Amino acid sequence: MKTVGQILQGKGHEIWSVTKKMPVFDALKKMAEKNIGALLVLEGDKLVGIMSERDYARKVILKGKSSKDTSVEDIMSNKVFYVRLDQSVEDCMALMTEKRVRHLPVLENDQLVGVISIGDVVKAVISEQEIMIEHLKHYIMGIP
Repeated sequence: MKTVGQILQGKGHEIWSVTKKMPVFDALKKMAEKNIGALLVLEGDKLVGIMSERDYARKVILKGKSSKDTSVEDIMSNKVFYVRLDQSVEDCMALMTEKRVRHLPVLENDQLVGVISIGDVVKAVISEQEIMIEHLKHYIMGIP
């Protein structure tokens, strides 16, 4: 069973973040440049929120606001669900499904060490299933 730590070993620990006072427009530019769907919102080293494409669509566009005149603080999600390095992929999938989130910051000893997305989790699940299928094929065929 793969862990969050193993996912981060493969993808890296890079964290893209913004401040809560930054205009949404600038945050969106950063998301486009990095080809990502969410940014962590930090105050110093402290995680205070997360801003996603979904937040933008629902809290700016649909409300007729301007992304240049709206700050990240006005649309970010304040309640951030997170995971630890030792948690399993299955834990992540369950949390993401239950809370309907697509990104999970990774904290260890209250320090931000990375972030995983639903894509990372699905990729890990598929990888584990492929390995299991290969083991079963070898078992059935009598190959050591």
